[in-house]
Amino acid sequence: MSTDLSKLTTVAEKWEEMEGSFNKMERAYRRDVHGISTGGSWVGLSAQAANDRFSVTLKELEGAQREAKAVASLLREAYTQLVDLQGKVKAVCADAVKNGMRVSDQGVVAFDTERLTQGERTAYMQDPSYQESGRAKAAEWAQRLEQAVKAVSDADDGLRLALNAAVLDTDFLDGTIGGFNRNPTASPYPSLEAAGKAANIPKDSKAVAEWWADLDPVTRAVLLRERGDELRAAGIMDPQYEWRSPDVGSGPFDVEEPTPRDLGFHAVALSIATSGDVIGQTAASRNMLHYLGGTGDTLDLDVDRMLHDDGALRSDIENSHITPNKEKWREEALAEFTKAGGDKPVVIPVESEPFGGTFTPDTDWYNAVGSHQQTVSGLVMVRSGEDGKPVVSLEYQVNVWDRYNWDKGKSATFPGGIVIEDADMGRLHTVGIAQEFDMRGSSSTYTHDMNGDADPTVKPGDPGREGGRGDVSRGDEENR
Repeated sequence: MSTDLSKLTTVAEKWEEMEGSFNKMERAYRRDVHGISTGGSWVGLSAQAANDRFSVTLKELEGAQREAKAVASLLREAYTQLVDLQGKVKAVCADAVKNGMRVSDQGVVAFDTERLTQGERTAYMQDPSYQESGRAKAAEWAQRLEQAVKAVSDADDGLRLALNAAVLDTDFLDGTIGGFNRNPTASPYPSLEAAGKAANIPKDSKAVAEWWADLDPVTRAVLLRERGDELRAAGIMDPQYEWRSPDVGSGPFDVEEPTPRDLGFHAVALSIATSGDVIGQTAASRNMLHYLGGTGDTLDLDVDRMLHDDGALRSDIENSHITPNKEKWREEALAEFTKAGGDKPVVIPVESEPFGGTFTPDTDWYNAVGSHQQTVSGLVMVRSGEDGKPVVSLEYQVNVWDRYNWDKGKSATFPGGIVIEDADMGRLHTVGIAQEFDMRGSSSTYTHDMNGDADPTVKPGDPGREGGRGDVSRGDEENR
């Protein structure tokens, strides 16, 4: 907090002086050196060769001025932004102290018991809830301070990246290698802090969606334009909703010894699951075989195939997720577009509320999954159209979760009229020769034009063959 940022303007002045010195040098070189090869008194091949070399040097001197000017401008910009962010750090520290905290020189926040009266201190020492309240307040202020400090760190990163770009020779055909940057360009990001945040993509895929949500709308649009495919693959469209199984299913796993009847029933269940492929119940077959395999690993669901096969799921997505949110998402994105000046693309992350859906009864997906939880997550982009009016579009993916388990008191009828009690299937989990598991999946990206009044329509492409035993790709399915 005590860093003297005024040194940035001092250095900026030196770069501006450097720009002026290069300008004098360029004018002298143009007159006294470059001019010799163009004045007419020197002609021939040697004059042409000299002119080519002199021209390269002249352009380098011009580039040196532009580069020096760009660096000076960045340093002044950095001073303005860092002073503001430094002030915010100091303000958080001051507010924390006013609210009964102690902040060390290293930025550690603690509840300041020394400021309590003797009676308050006695109550604090004897009351665990009072102590917990103090720790909770300290943690809250520590988080605020951490965020303020991180903003400074991000801006510092943004300055480093901008300075590196300002002095990078990007013209490989100008006759030099690693020369001056004759064409420095302004950063597309709205601030140095935004540029630093944009560069610090989390390595943990679970943190990517949170990082994406924390960016400003203009920065998201810049990143989507420059690195869209990479970021989609990294998980920027993944939902923030954290699904949890609504029930315990058959209870604890592998807590009893299997009996001969259990082993015989497992063989019967395996035969039923295998026969599902023959009659086209490929998803139900796959899921039951995964259960009987006993690994308990999470199973990846093919949501694109679900959307293609099941009208009930498509209807849920259209009528329970997109239509109720369409106008709200559109208005939020347009508000950010206007806030950004109305001339730069913006992107906002969106996500619908979780909804409990059920696949069409007596179908493969109904038998494989049945009732489930679903959301839509994605992004809304606004850009200027050719007529100057904003163009709004939605990119989204469909997310589905469920728990594969068996509920006591229920039964299921399988091909051939075979009735299986859920309690018997669930017991295989209890004795450890099968295991219940989570199922989740996300679709590929779908788009919806949000400029008109057209209702959203989910139109998945043909996923190909049904994935039966004759499908040579079936063995490549994850978790199969």
